[in-house]
Amino acid sequence: MDAVSAPDGKVTPRVGRPRANPRDDDGLDAREQILDAAAALFAEHGYAGTSTRAIAERVGIRQASLYYHVAGKDDLLLELLERSVRPSLDFVADLLRLGAGERRYAALHALAVIDVGTLLATPHNIGTLYLTHEVQQPRFEPFHRHRAELRSAYVELAGSEFAGSCCLQLVEMVIGLRRDREPAPAESAGLREEIATACLRVVGLAPGRVAAAAREGARLVEQLAGEGSRTPPA
Repeated sequence: MDAVSAPDGKVTPRVGRPRANPRDDDGLDAREQILDAAAALFAEHGYAGTSTRAIAERVGIRQASLYYHVAGKDDLLLELLERSVRPSLDFVADLLRLGAGERRYAALHALAVIDVGTLLATPHNIGTLYLTHEVQQPRFEPFHRHRAELRSAYVELAGSEFAGSCCLQLVEMVIGLRRDREPAPAESAGLREEIATACLRVVGLAPGRVAAAAREGARLVEQLAGEGSRTPPA
């Protein structure tokens, strides 16, 4: 089958060339299907090794139809990269406000928990492309700016440039862990907690205060989850 785009944005099969990867029951709209296919192919073959034709074939639509939903490969990769930082960044202002004074350690723990959750939820571990030549180009500047904002939050909560950078590196270890072996869903909560607690140790928090700060950090995440429509990544 081939596919056409319906008015509601769904991809609807029609008679024609067989679809490369049927998605009739997953409920994703056309753009989400394209993003998911692009993430999978970027992870498998790299950005340069992936063509828009290959992305369209993975979804099961014509290449021309792809451009109805996206501007091109840059548009797709930028959105995928943004999804690896924006969900965490959405909570930064509140965490900096709630983490004033001694509560900054709890806020640091909460930020790390949320950020690890964001990276675990990023489709097809797109973070593996962070250091590629293509991603360093100016056209991906919005992603680099937002990642720098996230790093600044770690620096502020950790209390120094070095400690904040170390915390961000600890969190982004998840990218390498996912590349080696995708954590099972049951492991995710433990992994978030381990990395967030390691951040508290990196900043030099006394051993006796680590557990208390971690408990307070968990309460902050619960508080943020209960406010408004935003939900920290699980």
